[in-house]
Amino acid sequence: MFIRVAIAILACLLTIWAVRSFAAPAPWYLWQSRVDGHTLCLQYPPGEGWQLAAGPFRDARCTRPTVLPEGR
Repeated sequence: MFIRVAIAILACLLTIWAVRSFAAPAPWYLWQSRVDGHTLCLQYPPGEGWQLAAGPFRDARCTRPTVLPEGR
């Protein structure tokens, strides 16, 4: 029985590892306020009143540009 449990745990760990190997972090975008021109670097739209200024970027400071893979 111990062998079956060990194999099941190993199979679960390998499955989690395989799924995580295909995951990529979300890109960052620079957003600009339509009211006062203030800019934010976020991974999601901050809401109405903001427009996309630049992006995508690899870092949270919006300094390192990146290219999105196909399908995003």
